[in-house]
This record gives sequence, C-alpha cells and structure tokens, in this order.
Amino acid sequence: MYEAALHGYLLSLSLILAIGAQNAFVLRQGLRREHVGIVVLACAVSDAILIAAGVSGFGAVSVMVPWIGEAMRWGGMVFLLVYGALRFKAALAGGEALQPGDGSVASVAKVLTTVMVLTWANPHVYLDTVVLLGSISAQYPGHRLAFGVAAAAGSFSFFTALGYGARLLAPVFANPKAWVVLEIVVGATMWAIALGLAFGG
Repeated sequence: MYEAALHGYLLSLSLILAIGAQNAFVLRQGLRREHVGIVVLACAVSDAILIAAGVSGFGAVSVMVPWIGEAMRWGGMVFLLVYGALRFKAALAGGEALQPGDGSVASVAKVLTTVMVLTWANPHVYLDTVVLLGSISAQYPGHRLAFGVAAAAGSFSFFTALGYGARLLAPVFANPKAWVVLEIVVGATMWAIALGLAFGG
C-alpha cells in the first residue's frame, strides 16, 4: 500500500510540474493575490475528480464516445487562443495596471470560470489523470484507492505551493516590467498549447 501511495503521489507531481495553461493561471493569480484559495481548491478538486474517474476504471468512456475528445480539443484550442490574446493585450497596455493592489480585482465568478475552463477544456488533463494515472493504478490491485488518494494529494500540495508560494516573488513583480514579461510568457504558453492541440491531434 505504501509503495502504491508513494508512486501515486510522485507520478501526480511529475505530470503537473511542467508549465501549462492551468499552472500559468494559478501562478498569475498567486502573484496578484486574487482569490488564490478558490483557484487552488478548484484545480485540486477537479484533479481529484478526474483521478477518481481514472482509478475507478472510467477511462474507457473516451473510447465509447470518441467525439468528446475532438470537441474538447477544438473548444480548448479556441479558448486558449482568446485567453492568450488577452494576455498579450495586457502586456501591450503596460505593467502598471497589473500591479497587486491597484483596485482592478477580477470577480470570483470570472476567475472561477476561467480556471474551470482552463482545467476541463484541456484534453491533456484527461490523458494525464483519467487515462495515464488510471491505467497505472491498475498495476496495484487492492491498493488502487491508496494510489488515487495519494495522487490527488500530490495535486493539492502542488497547487497550494504554486498559488501561495508565488507571493515570495512579489519583490520581483513590484517592477511593472516583470508583469509585462509574465503576461507575454503566459500568452505565449497559451498559444503554444493551442497550436499543439490543433496540429498535435
């Protein structure tokens, strides 16, 4: 059981460590200190649901309903292109408007909607959680629950560290130019992922 839990935790971390649309958004919200707890919780709970689905053996749904993957792929691509464009627009506007405490705080509904779309409209998250983690959990008969719980714990600990640890970079981002760079990096990341969805299949 302990081996299954350890592997589940470490594998979960390894899958979400790479910078992606979701991680970039969590980092940005952490730096702005806007609704960080809600964003972290939304990401962690979403991952837990998907991991549970994979460990429970529902990864075959994508095979039974093949059009779901394509619909989510193109829908996610469009959203990422639009969101990336907004980040480039913000960068062109200059970094001063992006400094924490400037009064331009996004609503909870807007932030939650964005993070949920970034999470659930990304086909890769299903490959990582439902398909990959689900299939690997099958290697631990009798301990799949421990594997799944540990994998969900890995996701929760990562997003918590990313969201709340981002404030340690606050001195760097006191410079408006740093925010401009961040917006460009986030925008480029969104567009890169969108192009990957479009041409990677």
